Amino acid sequence: MAKILLIEDDVPFCKLLEKFLVKNSYEVTISFSALEAKAKIKEESYDLILTDLRLPDYDGIELMSEIKAEYPDTPVLLMTGYSDVNTAVKAIKNGAADYISKPFNPEEVLIVISNTLADKGSEKSEKVEKISKNKKEILKAKSNSFVQGISSASKKLAEYIQLVSPTNMSVLIIGESGTGKEVIAKSIHENSSRKQTNFIAVDCGSIPKELAASEFFGHVKGSFTGAIQDKIGFFEAANGGTIFLDEIGNLSYENQIQLLRALQERKIKPVGSNKEVDVDIRIITATNEDLREAVKKGDFREDLYHRINEFSIHSPSLVEREEDLMLFLDFFLEKSNQELNKDVIGFSAEVMKIFQNYRWPGNLRELQNCIKRATLLTQGDFVEKSALPAEFFHSEQSLSEEFSLSENEKETILEALNRTNNNKTEAAKLLKINRKTLYNKLKSYGIN
Repeated sequence: MAKILLIEDDVPFCKLLEKFLVKNSYEVTISFSALEAKAKIKEESYDLILTDLRLPDYDGIELMSEIKAEYPDTPVLLMTGYSDVNTAVKAIKNGAADYISKPFNPEEVLIVISNTLADKGSEKSEKVEKISKNKKEILKAKSNSFVQGISSASKKLAEYIQLVSPTNMSVLIIGESGTGKEVIAKSIHENSSRKQTNFIAVDCGSIPKELAASEFFGHVKGSFTGAIQDKIGFFEAANGGTIFLDEIGNLSYENQIQLLRALQERKIKPVGSNKEVDVDIRIITATNEDLREAVKKGDFREDLYHRINEFSIHSPSLVEREEDLMLFLDFFLEKSNQELNKDVIGFSAEVMKIFQNYRWPGNLRELQNCIKRATLLTQGDFVEKSALPAEFFHSEQSLSEEFSLSENEKETILEALNRTNNNKTEAAKLLKINRKTLYNKLKSYGIN
């Protein structure tokens, strides 16, 4: 059993990490300060030392250097926030074994620790190369999984997925475009009893209404012009598994009737056939519009709405998952590295600031595309400002200028509240102030 010394001044986090490492068969000793850690190192030998880069009584780099000078064979891992990644990489070149960026996930911790213990005694050049190796392994561990966020919106989403997955309930996923609704649907399928069967995803917006019946239920040869052979539809292909209908609000009224009949009877009839086929499927749907409003207007059948909405899940926007930005940046960077055969380590502090101030109207899809483009253009270890698209800065600048508090402070606050439908949390983010400050200003100006 490998012995680890954990140095971290954040007591609750330190205790949580200790519990996790012990659960994974490591023997852990904890220290809440550098001085306490130095005393423990003199008393006992450790297989690995895991220390925060920022400590209240010591500089993490200096502590690492002192440990390496006295105990050169003991690997030191640094834990760091994204703003300190540049420093962490420099520290690796000066003796640190590797770094783990916060907020980190369990797979990353275990992979980096395991590889570090296995690579004791590596040369410095090998240690720098090992960053890429670890990141690729981390991506592999996460590639088929749902990225767990740390924001309250993400925690609620994960809780709902865990609750509804084992059931056969029909699920309606509601959220803006680009928020990852299909990823949520896949996660529900993969955590259900149907996970060994097919998951069929259908973009309802791309199917012409004249062909929808054939696409959904299949057809027999000769049933219409162009039907040169029998075709199995999406429903039969998903038999025993899950069918995901994205942007279901785009279906015509006639197609809605056909879909409702199939869901009620659990039978389908291919176009041109007299034979019915029994289907056992779970249906998950998604929309970026208000289907209740569509029902009121008569554009969407109320009976179909209730049939698909046995349980609804909100797919949060990236603005709502602000605390998760670092996790998604890391995930999409490593995914891009793998797809483009690159080894970009991270993002410059300037780029991180730009990302944190940007509104991400295209949500996760926009973020993924931006990271992939930046990865392709980056020649060094870190993504720099020059790798970002021009419109990125235009959008950021216009928002910043439009909603900066100035002489017209009251009018600006009112406009921000109007833009966010009176959501004070979102308004505070738009104004780049905290919620408490906004409440104080609302009270000051007599705004209800």
